Amino acid sequence: MSLEIKVPPVGESITEVVLSQWLKNDGDVVEMDEVIAELESDKATFELTAEQAGTLKTVANEGDTLAIGAVVCTIEEGGAAAPKAAPAAAEAQPAETQKTAEPTATGNGSSYATGTPSPSAGKILAEKGVDAAAVKGSGVDGRITKEDAMKAEKAAEKPAAKPADKAQPAVAAAPGSRSERRQKMTPLRKTVAKRLVTVKNETAMLTTFNEVNMKPIMDLRGKYKEQFKEKHGVGLGFMSFFTKAVCEALKEFTAVNARIDGEEIVYNDFVDVSIAVSAPKGLVVPVIRNAESMSLAQIEKSVLELALKARDNKLSIEEMTGGTFTITNGGVFGSMMSTPIINAPQSAILGMHNIIERPIAEKGEVVIRPMMYIALSYDHRIIDGRESVGFLVRVKQLLEDPARLLLGI
Repeated sequence: MSLEIKVPPVGESITEVVLSQWLKNDGDVVEMDEVIAELESDKATFELTAEQAGTLKTVANEGDTLAIGAVVCTIEEGGAAAPKAAPAAAEAQPAETQKTAEPTATGNGSSYATGTPSPSAGKILAEKGVDAAAVKGSGVDGRITKEDAMKAEKAAEKPAAKPADKAQPAVAAAPGSRSERRQKMTPLRKTVAKRLVTVKNETAMLTTFNEVNMKPIMDLRGKYKEQFKEKHGVGLGFMSFFTKAVCEALKEFTAVNARIDGEEIVYNDFVDVSIAVSAPKGLVVPVIRNAESMSLAQIEKSVLELALKARDNKLSIEEMTGGTFTITNGGVFGSMMSTPIINAPQSAILGMHNIIERPIAEKGEVVIRPMMYIALSYDHRIIDGRESVGFLVRVKQLLEDPARLLLGI
């Protein structure tokens, strides 16, 4: 019995997905609930599992855009098909005849001859102009796998040896490669691009800057980081201090934690902090819910958990939905200063940057301190200059005197 595997519903606002990767090849035997492919929407990556055990027959190819409910593959019940008994006369045929035999259709699918590429392998060979007949397959019955196609692709890039019977005129070598390649945008990248342009066009975005002396926090971390990790099982990083400082400052400057909805302003009495994380497939912003009620240890654990999920493409839509304020840390990549773009429909985003020792004036003397520039981009339609500057100054005060975070003053 053949069972069709279709694209499952993955969210109310998602109407299509992209088949990003087959984890099993056409003709493979799969088990019940085994992951066979990865689907990618404009928000997250999802796993497609086998709904019964049997032999996989792929319908869609990697890179295809599929509507919700579209057939991705079928599974033939009963496991791998047994090899057909070849007629006795076939044994007497010359080897050349057997190699060029065409695949013959059967009632349950197709039986492939030696040298037939899998769908993903065929796509690679076609893109690079490599003849399948010149590739030796390592799959079942000599079938060309994706790995074979990738190796053949590299081999095809090597220049073929020229015959030595004719002298060739010397040709000056090109100064550098002028090749180019095209790659289809992923749903996530297309959504990010669209949202960023929308924010720039539909908000009155401004950015204000300040700088923070990070020495008090660095001293505090250096003194207690071992005890902190031993007690809570997680390291004490900068993100928890910034998150706590933001939560305290938002209590005083509520407009920074609000959003515009039509002709109304929606104020939140809670703080759901979106943390910008660089994932393998692009930027994602998982949310720490009710961060205002969390301790430093709870925040660090949440940040670590979300970062690991982002790295493994395991974040759910719920974990990336919502958020009332965003923090992004370009400093981990070496950024000294930037103007972050608002994460709509939020009204503000705080940008952290790298820490550099710089000379500053302190009590009438020039001293060297580890300094960080911080930036607040905000929607001027809802947040005035007084509130934006006041918010950033309050964050600076809390970070430069971290005891305030513990005492709430």
